[in-house]
Amino acid sequence: MKKIKAGKNKILKFYTTNEVFKKALKSEAFQDSYNEEVARLKLAHQIKDIRLKRNLTQKDLAGRAQMPQSVIARIESGTHSFSIGTLNRIAKVFNKELELV
Repeated sequence: MKKIKAGKNKILKFYTTNEVFKKALKSEAFQDSYNEEVARLKLAHQIKDIRLKRNLTQKDLAGRAQMPQSVIARIESGTHSFSIGTLNRIAKVFNKELELV
């Protein structure tokens, strides 16, 4: 934490990202949301990696999964969530099965 004088009897406190994150991690709700988001981003990354390894464009993958290319783009960007149904259709294109462990 860094303190800076901001005028008469005023002190501003600045916290680093790590300090804020460390405090937030004390919250179970934050931990759950954080872990869910990390899992979603890992899946998005895996989808893109597999697609690229198989030399497929987003349009190719979308066509085989019977969905618009924009859905694949949104998933791979990591900015949108996706349903189990959507994930299952993509998995089938890659000859994969969804499995809860």
